[in-house]
Order: sequence, then C-alpha cells, then structure tokens
Amino acid sequence: MKWHVERYDLPLSTPFGIARRTSETTSTVVVELTHDGTTGVGAATPTEYYGETPSSVAEALPDLLTTVETVGDPHAGQRIERRLHEQAPHQPAARTAVSIALADLAARTLDVPLYRQWGLDPERVPPTSYTVGIDPPEKMAEKAVAAVEAGFSTLKVKLGTDADRVRFEAVREAVPDADIRVDANAAWDPEEAVTAAGWLEAADVTMLEQPVAADDIEGLRRVTRSTAMPVCADESCVVPTDVPRVADACDVVNVKLVKCGGLRAATRLVHAADAHRLATMLGCMVESNASIAAAAHLAPLVDYADLDGALLLDDDPYDGVPIDDDVFELQAVESGTGVRPNPGFDGGD
Repeated sequence: MKWHVERYDLPLSTPFGIARRTSETTSTVVVELTHDGTTGVGAATPTEYYGETPSSVAEALPDLLTTVETVGDPHAGQRIERRLHEQAPHQPAARTAVSIALADLAARTLDVPLYRQWGLDPERVPPTSYTVGIDPPEKMAEKAVAAVEAGFSTLKVKLGTDADRVRFEAVREAVPDADIRVDANAAWDPEEAVTAAGWLEAADVTMLEQPVAADDIEGLRRVTRSTAMPVCADESCVVPTDVPRVADACDVVNVKLVKCGGLRAATRLVHAADAHRLATMLGCMVESNASIAAAAHLAPLVDYADLDGALLLDDDPYDGVPIDDDVFELQAVESGTGVRPNPGFDGGD
C-alpha cells in the first residue's frame, strides 16, 4: 500500500463570515491511498477551534498512514480505526482524512459505491441547506435570493453579531417562502438567545443551531425549553460520548466527520443520538469535495443535511457526488465515494 499527502489552500467564492471569524480561503489536507492499482481519496479541513491546524494534520499523517500500510488490508476498517485512535486520540481531523481515503479505497476495490457497501438507502438523502454567511444585510439578502434561484429550498443563516435582527429581516424579506435555519455559532448568552428565539420563531425559522457557548449546557437547555423550534447542538456535541450530556438540552445534534474522527465515529454518533431520541444533522466545514463526497454517503442515516461546504469554494481540486438542486444523487456514483480529480482546477493558492 502506498500513500501521498498534499495540502491545498483554496479560495472561497466570496468571504464567508460566522460569529467567530471571516474567511477568504480554506485549507484542506488530502490523502491518496493506493493498493493493488486502486486509489482512494480522502481529506480533512481542520479548524483551530477544535485544536487542529493544516500543519498539525500534515505532520500527523505520515505516522497514521504508516500504520495503515502496516495493516495492509483496506477492508480492515475497524482494526485500523482502533489503532489510529490509540496513536492520535486528540487529532480527529487527521484521522478523518485517513478514514475517508480508506473507505473510498475499500469500496472501489469492490467496485461498489460507498453507500451500497454500507447498506444505506440512496433514496433517503435529505436535501442540503445552503449557508448564508455574515455580511451587510443587503449582501446577505442578495446571497439568499441567489441560493433559492439555484434550487436550494433551505437556507442556513449565520448570526451572532450586534445587528442580528436587521440582517435576518433583510434575508426573510428577500426570500419570504424559504425554509430558514439560523446558526449563532455559540455567540449569544442565554438571555440573548431566549430573546432571539422569540422573534426567530415568530418569523417561521425551522431550526436554531448552537445559540450559546459550547460548554453552557444549562443555557442550551433553557433556550430549548423556551421555544417550539428545534434547537441543535453543534459545538456542544463533538463525539459520541457527548450525546448523553446534551440529550435533554437540545432536539438535534450536528454530526461532522472532522469533529468526531471519521466515518465510523460519525455513524456511532448518529446511533447514540437515535438512542436518546434526538434528531441528527450531517454538517461540514467549508471544505473540498474530497471530504464532502464521503459525508454525502452517510446522509441516508440522518434527518437533516448541511453539506454545502464545497459549494462555497471558488475552485476545488476534486469533483464529488452530483447534486440536483439541493439533493445529492448517490445513485450516480459508480464506485467509492465518487470523488475524482477536477480537470479544470487551476491549482488554488
């Protein structure tokens, strides 16, 4: 088994703002695993918020991939995942890149799509939302209209500023019939969140994501009890063992491969949430199709999808699962995750 690692610094189509920061580029670390002439591709886009950087991921990968090479069997996913966790317990993004590449390789060696190898139903893929980042109100309204015109029926609107209501109302006025979810990225205190939940619910918002600080579970519980809107935990729920802690404080948990450590860990998180009668959403960072494609294959397991990360890029080294309006067409994938080199990619930054 051979492997190759490459980092790409990718420009976004427009600056993307959330409560914590505004980004103009994103960095993804890509892994290619080759075994008996077949290559699997995976990637991860780490964030310092969760304690990893592109450099730390790139530094960790050689040792992790040496372990994969030592095992030598692309179908030994359980054994490899256990060994990688023992090696790098606090580096889920690095493990995610390997997890995706290994899963892509294993499915390709069998010449089946990943969803079929895992026995998942491609007809149960929920539509993905499209994210409108923080911008001046008129710019957010413009982006919302463009997304709806492109076929997205559900928008995720980022808030967490000192002018949230003005920004939100500009979007709602521009797209009065759109299904809107709101994500505050942990920016509000409980009092602010309860107040915001009142006017957001009155404006027919269908989900409120991470309204309070990640460690403020009591505040999250207070917001959830104050509104009929489903409240989603993202930063408060990172790995499967977090589910019991938030189970009575929210209605939905946001599952991201890069947070929890890969495809198998994400599946365990979904099952843990199901066991606690929580709904699940499959989310992402602003990242390449090299990782979004794999996440799309898990979408039949969840209630909501928020997998627009690659759609926010100006250029991407990889193409992924085709999307029809706002639904990923898993049936169009012939083998693996469906990821493949983008012939039009100009090299990024």
